[in-house]
Amino acid sequence: MKITKLVVLFNYQKIVLGFIVSILLCALSFWINSTPVILILRILSALIIINIFASLLASYILYDHSDLYELKKLKGIVDWNKTENAILVHASFDPLSKRLEEKYPDLNLTVCDIFENRHEQEKGIETSKKVFPSNPKEIKIKPDHLPFENQSQDVILAITALHEILDHDQRVLFFKEAKRILKDDGVIIVSEQFRDLTNFIFFNIGAFHFLSKKQWKRAISEAGLKIIENKKITPFANMLIVKK
Repeated sequence: MKITKLVVLFNYQKIVLGFIVSILLCALSFWINSTPVILILRILSALIIINIFASLLASYILYDHSDLYELKKLKGIVDWNKTENAILVHASFDPLSKRLEEKYPDLNLTVCDIFENRHEQEKGIETSKKVFPSNPKEIKIKPDHLPFENQSQDVILAITALHEILDHDQRVLFFKEAKRILKDDGVIIVSEQFRDLTNFIFFNIGAFHFLSKKQWKRAISEAGLKIIENKKITPFANMLIVKK
């Protein structure tokens, strides 16, 4: 429940606003004489409440009860015991690097935080960093410049981070840089929620925060990379396996 609690913290203003609007719509229905209008108001009121709880349930399934941070679906794709150099990219929220370092002490892991991402400005970020402290070896990166040698990395891992690169051209530049520093037999792992029907149902307009599958394919293709496999983590998120 750790991460779900942080989701509530990050979105508490929207959640409270949703409850207030729902209560007002329900209360207003008792002042209306028109039966169709009463029905519409009460249905809208109920849908808002249902959507709030549905989004929290989806967040729990994705962040606290799935393979998103367990990485078991990488079995057969990445052998961490044989991996020499790896990069973990996040957007000011890192629940994974400590776990990787403890489990694979010989792994040379560089933790990268995307500079000036939207999460840096959120009020709950300080609390989240108390729950998941920043890695002491963490560095800040810009999407168009990854400070690593050519063909030096075995694995580039980005978990729910790259959608914070808002500009398409910047995303392409990131993937071009990732291609430059990736070994010929290396792999890029991109785990993200898509802007699709399922996420619209559970997260409503929050789904606009994500990118569509088509947008990811376009950015990766324009960088000269290929999606080798698209694994479903949960109904709400996918893992893209990308190679040269």
